[in-house]
Amino acid sequence: MSYVLITFMLYSQVGNVVTARSSDLLAPVLSPRAKQHVISLNQTLQVTCRGSSRISWSWPNHVINGTERISIINFNSWDSDRPYCSNLTLSKAQAKDTGYYYCNSSSSNARQKKTALYIFVKDKHSPFVEQHTDFPKVVLMMEGKRLIIPCRVTAPNLTVTLKTNSLSFIVDGKEVMWDSKRGFVIPRPTYRFIGLLTCETSVNGRMFRSIYLTHRQVDGINKVQLNVTNPVKMLSGKTLAIKCTVTAKLNSRVEIIWDFPGKGNRSTSITNRIDQTDRRINTFYSILVIDKVLTSDKGNYVCQVKSGESVKKRKATVKVYDKPFINARCRKSCIADVLAGQAAYRFPVKVKAFPRPEVLWLKNGQPLPERSTRYKITGYALTIRDISEEDVGSYSIILGLKQWNFYKNLTFSLNVNVKPHICEKPVSSQNFELYPLGSKQILSCIAYGIPIPRIQWAWQPCAQNSSKAQ
Repeated sequence: MSYVLITFMLYSQVGNVVTARSSDLLAPVLSPRAKQHVISLNQTLQVTCRGSSRISWSWPNHVINGTERISIINFNSWDSDRPYCSNLTLSKAQAKDTGYYYCNSSSSNARQKKTALYIFVKDKHSPFVEQHTDFPKVVLMMEGKRLIIPCRVTAPNLTVTLKTNSLSFIVDGKEVMWDSKRGFVIPRPTYRFIGLLTCETSVNGRMFRSIYLTHRQVDGINKVQLNVTNPVKMLSGKTLAIKCTVTAKLNSRVEIIWDFPGKGNRSTSITNRIDQTDRRINTFYSILVIDKVLTSDKGNYVCQVKSGESVKKRKATVKVYDKPFINARCRKSCIADVLAGQAAYRFPVKVKAFPRPEVLWLKNGQPLPERSTRYKITGYALTIRDISEEDVGSYSIILGLKQWNFYKNLTFSLNVNVKPHICEKPVSSQNFELYPLGSKQILSCIAYGIPIPRIQWAWQPCAQNSSKAQ
């Protein structure tokens, strides 16, 4: 009898193996074997999946693959029907980890089957997976389509109420339905569901609320602005804060999406709010904050705004420097020749520095007079007006970052040329003196100029019959 039973069991196993190999792709099997599973805050989640082909996982969007909190180990299974096995471990579970976890099994011909397990991470301080208190989450109403108010909860047994103003909607299973995994479902929404809606639940006597704003979409983005000057320059370790301001038509609602380097891998804070004090327009604000920026945070920060089919973007380029620096040089030459009487001269200095240094100009080692009308300092540049001979000398620019005790200087030499001119009074051709023929006479010519002028004499003899010769 025992012999016959053993033979039958062996036959059944062989038959199953043959069937599995010749059948279609099998759906993967999860452990725990349930549609939903509840764990506590900071507890470790372990889910095992067995499949007939290679396995991959997907989970709530915010959980980042490769972080310390989540790990995946693949190994072989004892199950001949599903020889591929994978174990997903999520440590220190948080309320926002609540959601669907999928095990996907794919075949070589691109066919795929998946099995889902919904995980609740119970947290008495965060009963809503996503709680919106200061800024309502916008929920669009589409004609002829069901409306979902997505106030999902972190525990399946919570009692949640949907309200508008002081009116509570009754969950009757027809007009309004409750699903702890999705929120409130309204199959055929009417005008009563337009406006501000509130989800409420009580945990240990404490009331929690999450607000939502429903409306029929109106396209109408007027303007998108960033509060920073492009490019944004900063030192590593500082805090980056960028505010995106959106003005839109009165009945419109917008979705603001940030895109920036390290998105998804970087700890950030995004605060959204709406200002409806102006009866003509709505103003939306979104503030992105990154504490202690790194050089890897440099790049383009884009605020993308959507309203129905309308999309507008604004971009700011962020540059992050490891440490303060000052680079200064003469654009052409540090030695300049100018001409007395020239209207103005600007010293050709080129400076690259961060943060912006303090600027001090010296002439021959002494600070320039502050109230002089002839000296004008604009940014880093020095301009001298009405050039005169007294402007010759050595000019130095001193750039300093006092906080870091970091200084740099650059010196220019200014030469002032003076057009040569004869100092002697001119002699009239009508007033001249007669000198005896053969006498010795000395003629002098005094001239001045910078550089020293070269004097050239010229003369023209008189004809013997000229009235000037006697």
